[in-house]
Amino acid sequence: MSRRIALSVVAGAVVLAGAGAFALAYAGDQPPALAHSTAHYTAPEGGRDGSFTFTTEVKASSGVKNLRVLAWPANSSLAKKPPTAKDMAGAERATCKPAGKDTVRCAYTTGVTGTEAASSPRGPWHVAVLATATDGTTTLDTKAAGFNVG
Repeated sequence: MSRRIALSVVAGAVVLAGAGAFALAYAGDQPPALAHSTAHYTAPEGGRDGSFTFTTEVKASSGVKNLRVLAWPANSSLAKKPPTAKDMAGAERATCKPAGKDTVRCAYTTGVTGTEAASSPRGPWHVAVLATATDGTTTLDTKAAGFNVG
């Protein structure tokens, strides 16, 4: 093999190895990704409590540490200044279960009493979520899903 060909092969191998290392490092730093987020509100009726349910899938290569959920009315002060990651630290936690490689399916459900429903603003609501991966990276989506309170 000529010296020029050998140097070209070595240089190519170094470039490929560097590109692979960069791709692995980049993939490891990806924040959690949300998919298939849905919200469902059922109003109380006939003396029975209603409910609010939010579900989503979260994918994080390092694993998912937790998912925080906050429902907020679209006509509130949060419309002008959406919740921050710091605000979300005190939000309710969803329950997450494995759903495949690097993916969990999370659900949050709470009851809604007639008194709570009567004092809640009518109209569109949004659901803010903060997903935290095991490696500490986060994803905040202030409008992950929506629903209406009628």
